[in-house]
Amino acid sequence: MKLLVIGSGGREHAIAKKLLADPTVDAVYCAQGNPGMVADGIQLVAIPETDHQGLIAFAKETAIDWTFVGPEVPLLNGIVDDFQAAGLKIFGPNKAAAMIEGSKEFAKELMKKYQIPTAEYRSFVDSEKAKAYIREKGAPIVIKADGLAAGKGVVVAETLDQGLAAVEAMLEEQKFGQSGAKVVIEDFLEGEEFSLLAFVHEEQVYPMVIAQDHKRAFDGDKGPNTGGMGTYSPVPQIPQSMVDQAIETVLLPTAKGMIDQGTPFTGILYAGLIATAEGPKVIEFNARFGDPETQVVLSRLTSGLGQIIDALLNGSQPEITWDPQYSVGVVVAAEGYPDAYQKGMAIPREAADAVQLFYAGVAENEGELVAAGGRVFLAEARGDSLEEAQQNVYHALEKMPLEKLFYRRDIGAKGLR
Repeated sequence: MKLLVIGSGGREHAIAKKLLADPTVDAVYCAQGNPGMVADGIQLVAIPETDHQGLIAFAKETAIDWTFVGPEVPLLNGIVDDFQAAGLKIFGPNKAAAMIEGSKEFAKELMKKYQIPTAEYRSFVDSEKAKAYIREKGAPIVIKADGLAAGKGVVVAETLDQGLAAVEAMLEEQKFGQSGAKVVIEDFLEGEEFSLLAFVHEEQVYPMVIAQDHKRAFDGDKGPNTGGMGTYSPVPQIPQSMVDQAIETVLLPTAKGMIDQGTPFTGILYAGLIATAEGPKVIEFNARFGDPETQVVLSRLTSGLGQIIDALLNGSQPEITWDPQYSVGVVVAAEGYPDAYQKGMAIPREAADAVQLFYAGVAENEGELVAAGGRVFLAEARGDSLEEAQQNVYHALEKMPLEKLFYRRDIGAKGLR
């Protein structure tokens, strides 16, 4: 097969690399990709993800068997609808189904209708009404921009003042533009978070192994929320019974509910969950692979990713197997991220030992890889225990020249308590 992956980040690097490792796949193109991917044999295509017609023309000219969509923005811009209208195979939800990520309110209404466990919530477009609700509920409380905000549109307010300030930033100062023109305010849930992803084709749901993401910028879950600073899998403190319950009460009814309401889902369904005393509850849904979870989850996949997706697209049952080993992924970010950050620093092209590097915010300058984004790359290592995987990745990072870059030093620590 010849395949096309749409996107440019670390998630797409991991997807394209895993597809290329499948013996049924001959070539993987990535649009636009990034220069850090080239060493793995991934071929870059200089067509932006916004140019749907350009990508369709490329897929036809190159005789691409099917296309995989990495990021959420092209999904919500209807790239799947456009490819399908052109008679091309593509894996991902159409525009209507991608609203499960594109609107927090859409997702909440779906969960309410189909009794999928989640936090109590209210939606607001009026700042004063939102503030009155926060005062009535008290803190801690969670304020979310309704639309896409690159993983930064969620404020967990520990005090009333923080909650009121979040509402002002979103509804009055329009910090997230149209994405924050409506806010969803939720009850705060206590418990350990975990990510459960699944390959989905309408009613067919094939869960993946779980991971735990670290959203805060600094050690000990301190500092601002980011797009994710690291992750690990498996998550030993989340029992299999909790995962099984989440499959039964979240994934399966969500897939059925999407069909029932006329927006059937095909693609990667991501459930961000919290293990509460009453069982798993949904924090959020994404309509695609999570970043950085993809880099550790796919590292543990032992069956061919290309064969899995090909089977789903052709309506047959895929074979999916996993390695029991632990995987730990640590994001290396530019100093200042998630706010204004440094750029142009030299980035290593390889890691010591058996560590994989997945590149995200990088560019090429006179043959050298340089930092060009907030999250620059992720280093991933394996081990027979969580401790061993953690040691392997941190030993490799300590040997790297990482000027004006930083990373958390406690990824996976919650699993070792």
